[in-house]
Amino acid sequence: MDLEFLGGAGEIGRSALLIDDSLLVDFGMDSGNPPAFPIRDPDPEAVVVSHGHLDHVGSLPSLLSGDARPPIHWTPPTADLATLLARDTLKLHGGTYDCPFTEAELARMTQVSHTHGYEEPFEAAGYEITFFHAGHIPGSAHVLIDDGDTRLYYTGDFHTETQRLVAGTTARPDADIVVCESTYADTTRPPRGDIEASFADLLESTLWEGGTVVVPAFAIGRTQEVMSICAEHDLECYVDGMGTRVAELFTQPRNIEYLRDPEAFRRAKGHARFVDGRDGQRKRIAEGNTVIITTSGMLHGGPAMTYVPAIRRHPTNTIALTGYQVDGTPGRDLLETGSAEIDGRVMPVSARVEQFDFSAHADRRGLESFLEPYRGTDTRVLVNHGDRCHAFADELREDGFDASAPELGEPVTIE
Repeated sequence: MDLEFLGGAGEIGRSALLIDDSLLVDFGMDSGNPPAFPIRDPDPEAVVVSHGHLDHVGSLPSLLSGDARPPIHWTPPTADLATLLARDTLKLHGGTYDCPFTEAELARMTQVSHTHGYEEPFEAAGYEITFFHAGHIPGSAHVLIDDGDTRLYYTGDFHTETQRLVAGTTARPDADIVVCESTYADTTRPPRGDIEASFADLLESTLWEGGTVVVPAFAIGRTQEVMSICAEHDLECYVDGMGTRVAELFTQPRNIEYLRDPEAFRRAKGHARFVDGRDGQRKRIAEGNTVIITTSGMLHGGPAMTYVPAIRRHPTNTIALTGYQVDGTPGRDLLETGSAEIDGRVMPVSARVEQFDFSAHADRRGLESFLEPYRGTDTRVLVNHGDRCHAFADELREDGFDASAPELGEPVTIE
């Protein structure tokens, strides 16, 4: 089995793994400024996709240019999320370098789409493929690829701890190779329940003091997690941005079975108030004593550009960041300097600013527990999707694993 990492090796973003020049696993983009795409455009016989985040699906429609029509295999939620993200990319960046595909190529995705459930083997490009629940977001999958001689287990993004939306992963099939993400290999976080409790306490205290809480959140997964927490604690909340469309998508009949507790999420969705932004609605909401969950998660666009300026001046108000803030983003600047560039203007913020680690990735303990069955075996572990892949691979070798970290574009042959 010959592997080539077209993205995601030694980096987070633009994940793409080509197997034997015939099977492609993921084809994402790095949405930085400027954006980055996989290092070359392959011509695969088939594509399998682990989950519906931009760094794993963002470049997919570009595979369907010209006469190319490789079938794309994924779970139903991943198919719907990938389509939603592609439409949004076209709307925002169509016709520019930031969008590597056209409307026609996006339309072809539905023609080549094949959806599969967990643990339902299927054939693609001559391989037997099986999806396993990955515990990252609804529909996220580990991908087991079997050519009859070699079994490769591609983890995609995963979490070992149960979240509101999805349970943690438990799938550890026999494999000759494990291609393992390592996003939080250098982080150990408190139990999820403790993080949620601290977050809810902050929201409750801000509301009790008469303030407004703005919760910048990623549209896919994070927004719906926060909605569920607010419902659990009976906290009034408004939801704005793409997260409203994702919430609707998750409750569609073909997707709701991928939620850990469909009824609980239906209640959370009914508890929230969705914002359409018409007739000055956002301004009125920002003046209220309420919680506002809104994109974007790192404050570089979306309705947050309205809410943060509206509440920034008063120390009774709170901005509760719910995820990692990449260096150079307004969210990181706000944490480090107390100011952020919003819509081209640097604004000092007097409101309270707190950060909570609601990541849907396994931390160091989770990665170790996931890999434990492969310690001291003949299974080869290839570390990718992280900022310190080589360091983590070195640490795994010291701990009894046959581990290494491939380079971008480096051919890897598995005998």
